[in-house]
Parts: sequence; C-alpha cells; structure tokens
Amino acid sequence: MTSTPLQDSASTPASTATPPVARKVPVERTHHGDTFVDNYEWLRDKESAEVVAHLKAENAYQEAVTAHQEPLREAIFQEIKGRTQETDLSVPHRKDGWWYFSRSVEGKEYGIQCRVRAADTGDRIADWTPPAVEPGVEIPGEEVLLDGNVEAEGKPFFSIGGTAVTVDGTLYAYAVDNSGDERFTLRIKDLRTGELLPDVLDNIFYGVAFSPDGTRIFYTVVDESWRPYQVKAHVLGTDVSEDTVIYQEDDPAMWLGFELSADRRHLVLGIGCSEYSETRLLRFDDPAQQVTTVISRDERVLYEAEPFLLNGEERVLITHNRGAINSMVSLADPAELTKPLADQAWQTVVGHSDDVRVNGAGVTSTHLIVSIRKDTIERVQVMGLAGLGTPAQQEPVEPAFDEELYTAGVGGSDYEAPVIRLGYTSYFTPSRIYDFVLPTAEQPAGELLLRKESPVLGGYDGSDYVARREWATAADGTRIPLSVLRHKAVKQDSTAAGLVYGYGSYEMSMDPGFGIARLSLLDRGVVFVIAHIRGGGELGRHWYEDGKKLTKKNTFTDFIAATDWLAGSGWVDPARIAALGGSAGGLLMGAIANMAPEKYAAIVAQVPFVDPLTSILDPELPLSALEWEEWGNPITDPQAYAYMKSYSPYENVREVAYPKIAAVTSFNDTRVLYVEPAKWVQELRSRTTGSEPILMKIEMDGGHGGASGRYVQWRERAWDYAFIADSLGATELLPGAGLK
Repeated sequence: MTSTPLQDSASTPASTATPPVARKVPVERTHHGDTFVDNYEWLRDKESAEVVAHLKAENAYQEAVTAHQEPLREAIFQEIKGRTQETDLSVPHRKDGWWYFSRSVEGKEYGIQCRVRAADTGDRIADWTPPAVEPGVEIPGEEVLLDGNVEAEGKPFFSIGGTAVTVDGTLYAYAVDNSGDERFTLRIKDLRTGELLPDVLDNIFYGVAFSPDGTRIFYTVVDESWRPYQVKAHVLGTDVSEDTVIYQEDDPAMWLGFELSADRRHLVLGIGCSEYSETRLLRFDDPAQQVTTVISRDERVLYEAEPFLLNGEERVLITHNRGAINSMVSLADPAELTKPLADQAWQTVVGHSDDVRVNGAGVTSTHLIVSIRKDTIERVQVMGLAGLGTPAQQEPVEPAFDEELYTAGVGGSDYEAPVIRLGYTSYFTPSRIYDFVLPTAEQPAGELLLRKESPVLGGYDGSDYVARREWATAADGTRIPLSVLRHKAVKQDSTAAGLVYGYGSYEMSMDPGFGIARLSLLDRGVVFVIAHIRGGGELGRHWYEDGKKLTKKNTFTDFIAATDWLAGSGWVDPARIAALGGSAGGLLMGAIANMAPEKYAAIVAQVPFVDPLTSILDPELPLSALEWEEWGNPITDPQAYAYMKSYSPYENVREVAYPKIAAVTSFNDTRVLYVEPAKWVQELRSRTTGSEPILMKIEMDGGHGGASGRYVQWRERAWDYAFIADSLGATELLPGAGLK
C-alpha cells in the first residue's frame, strides 16, 4: 500500500469547532508530604447540571471534529453488519433434562433464550448430541424463556447479569440491568404457567443459582464501593427482608463470589484478591448449614477448591500456588484440611512446571479437566479419575488442533455428561464449538466433534490474512511476544499503516480470537499488532508479577518496544502508527502518550483508567481497595504512592506535542468513572504544544462495556476504527479486499 499524507485536522472544516474549556477550580490533595493541585476534580459531580452540560459540549465538539469520518464509520458498520449472520443461534447445551440455546434475529438488538426437552434413550453419545437448530425454524416443543428484545423495550439499556434454572426445569431466574451500572433486578418465572413469581430481588450483583431442591436462590450483593461482599439466600415465597446472609466478607481488599460444585452437593464460596484466596464450603445436606474453610487466607495461598466424590470417598481438588508460582493441582482428604497446613498430606495430580501455567481444574463424574497455558497458548487436558493422585494415575489427553496461534477453552461441562464442550478460535478462524468425547478404554484419545463454526458472510476467506508470532526486545533484554496480523496483500516496503493494541494487567492474556470488526482495518492495509506485554498472563505468573506494583512501568516500556519493533519491521511507515487500549489498557494509553508521544499518529483510549492515583487513594470510590494488590496501596505505602505518581497519566501530562487522542467513555461506568478521561482531556488540551485535536466521546446511557444493543456496539467499534484509519490515512480498501 502506498503512503498517503496524514490527515491534517487544521485543513478540515471541523477546525472551526472550539473545544470546551472547563473552568479551573484548584483542589489540593496531600499524601506523604506531596501535594498535587487538581484543577478539574469538580467534574466528578455527575448530578451537576454544569458537569452534564460540559460533557454534552465535549460530545458536540467531538462530533464536529470527526464529522468527515461519518462515511467511513458507516462503511465499517456496514462491513461488520454484512459479515455477521444476523439471524443466528448458539449450539444447544444440555442441563439436566433440557437443551438450552439462544437465537438472534435480524433487525433485533438482543438474543432470545430458548429450550427444548432432551431425550434419554440409553445411548450416551446420542443423548448428548445437541439437536439441530435452524435460523427461523422452531423446533417442536421449543419454549422461549426470555426475549431480550421484549425485556429491553422502552429501556435506555439492557443487560443480563445471570440466569438459573431449577433442577426439575420448572423455574427460571434472570437478573436484568436497565441503566448500565451493573446492579441487577432478579425476577423468577414459572415456566409451567409463564407467570412471574412475586419474588423480586433488587440491587444484586452478577451470578445467581438455585439450591438443588429449588426452594432457595443464592445471589451476591455489593457494598457502597461496588465490591461484592455478601452471598445471600432467598427462600421462595418469603419476604426479601427475611433473606439470610450465608457469608459476609468485611475485608475491603477481598472480592467474594460463589458457584455450585460440579456435583451440586456444595455451595462453593470464593474469596480472594490477586495474591491469595480462601474457599469456604456449604454442604446442602448439612442440617447445621455450617460453612467450613478449606485453607485459611492467613496462609497466603492463592487457590481454588472443588469438593467431589472419588470412588465414593469425599475428596477436595485444590488448584494452588503453594510452593508453585505457576500453580499445580493436588488432591486432599477433608480430614487433612483440619490439621495445620504444614502437617497436611496432599497427593500431587498435576505437578509444577516453570513452562506451564495451570489456570484451573474441574471434574465430571469420570474425568479430571485441567486448563493450562503453554507457549502463550491456552490448552485443555483431561484424564480419567481412576487412580487419580496415585502412581496408577492416567496420562493426560489433549485435544489436538492444527494452528500455531489459537485459543481452546472449556465452554461448559455437565457432571454426568460423556462429553465436555470446548470453544476454539484463532485470529482468522471464526469461533468453533466442539464437543470432546471423553477418553475411554475403547477410545483412549477421545474424539473431537465439531458442532458449529460461526458463519462469516460477505465472501470471507481466512487465507486472505496472515497471523505471525514475532518478538520485540525490551530495554532490559526481555523478549516480548507479539501477534502480527495483516492482509496478505500488504507488502513489506515500509509504507503501510500500523496499529498496536495492548492491555497488560491483572494477569489477563490477550489470547488469539476472531474479530469481524478488525477485518475492516486489515482490509485497509493496517498491520495490527497485539503486544503480549508484562502484566498480562501469556508467559505464566512471572510475566504478570513483572508488570504490577513496583514493576508496572515494564507494561508501558514493553508496549513502546513493541511499537519500535513495528516501526523497524519493514511493514509500516513509522509515521503511520496508532495505539489502542481500554480500561487498564487505557491507563497504558495515557502512560505511553506521556512517555513517547512522538511515536504515535493517534491514540484511542477506551474507558481509560488515567487518574489511578486519585481513584485508589479514595477507598470510598468503586473498587479502589480491590486494586491495592495490583498497583500497591498508595494510602499507606509512600513508595507505592511515589511510583504511581511517576506514571499516572493525568499527573504527568507535559508541554509536548501530543498526537490525535480520543478518550471514549460512558456516563454510567462503575469501574472507570467518566471523570477520569474528562479531567485527562482537559489537562492534555491545556498543555499540548501541538495542534492535533484531543477528543472525548461519552456514551450517556452506557456502562463499562459501552452501550448494550449489538448494533449500537458495532457503531461504537466503527467509530473507534474510523478514527484510527482516518488518522493514519488508511481509509481506502486494498484492491480486492472488503465485502464480496
């Protein structure tokens, strides 16, 4: 692709638009002898008419400056729409006596949840083979559980935070958010009559489950700082005021959640932060309903526990990092767990490896399922329960796939099923659903059964694109894995445009995955680099620990090293590189904007965490205390304060020529408050020595994930990508590329 001049914003009619200037109201923040003067903290008051008017003025300015991008946005939206089979359905999954699935219908924003009765013929594989569901064709006996389009009608926002069905299949619980603040209202439908029960639970958090006997429903509640801290039980037919607290977590730095054990004999409470955890168990058949602890948090072990029956004996499967930074899997007798930890005898099931990260383990009635990460790639292994934890333990079996860069994960399993559901995807293979028949003596390797590959319309051909693993070198010599994606027509002649994407926090890995929207950039000749930087989890627990707390800056410098690799790769013109990241990746965008603004033609920061110090210094703000394990606690630790202060994007804006910047946010986001990008944009505009526009786009009805309907989300992605493509002068499709 030949180079085209970068769009000069000063040459567009939009340059007559005037950016809104917020008044300065100096507020002093003093910690550890350091005083920071914050001129824009007053923008935090979302009830203020002046603040709302300012945000609307930001949107008006953004719309004026980017008005010329509207045809490109529309083109990208139509490309996303044209490649998406809008009338589509999920692969049914079996739970007890029913097959559950969802349909999406052309022209409708939300999915429709359905089910149909399952058969039990005695042929195990046949009984677990999902029924063939066709778009627009109703299966005999098909029931609609929930039509999201009906539920969302007349509402500004619609999102489901959890569903549950009783074992006998008669009651269906669903939690709905209509504002985007991730607080849900739970209702229960009697599927025999279609009537709603009078039980309504307000202000609950993600996750709901019925007790096995169907008389109680479990749910989670958040505290004032939006931290899940209580698991409660509601007895159907009683007043909500009588709901009992199963467990309350008072440590502000610990997160609480729950699930049912695989065999549904226990309620499993998970309490933890990123560094250590605690599991508590409630046996449903225990008359005293006592909650017991597996390993106390005082031992500072990061672990998960799954109670189950092995040859009729009670056992606990523990995935833990005790003496194993990349984690391992052990088996314990509950009697051992009553002893001091140092005296407990556990059996090793999956040993520790410096090269393999153990992500988690679970059981069916016949097999152990282990999720691991090796060579950056997530994989699944299974082994029979016979001989588990003894010298007679079976060798693991791993389903085999033929691509170099892919993601395979457990998409669901049922305790009694002879199969497990796997999800598979790669950068250019649309998501596939497999059932993996668990190994038997007759079939020791198991069998992969392809149930569905998501259709991609518009003449999509994966062979038009190339995905390669490359490596950048950080200043300290560390090799940083990159995934480099491009259209095969792009030539290595240093003329193409490039985009670097990163996240690098919370041990989250940016795994290979198919994305329809991304094709619109690749088809315009953009070389798309995903930088697997430290702070993520791609290369094991060390990779994460080398990019958090007092090593956080490695995340930023790794990203800049990835940018330098791209600039020198021969694929792109170094003057035509953009950067993209969201949430904690938005913090990354703010940091690299300050550290190396000259390396980027444009930066898009989605829901960006750009004022981290102000947020984490206030434990009353949503989630702040939970962040101490990631960034350090600047309230009590002067070193953590000074280190965060040295990279906080908002506090390190300087007099330099910043590139085009777009901060994209939502008014009702509870994770990264809109005030962070609002303040950051004002500070950038007041200090930049350049003439490039600095914009804020705010969704007034959305949450942390933006707006809720799929068409609206496609338009949001089209906005981001059009801004990038326009800023890089990469607006035209390559010859032969695009929708067919």
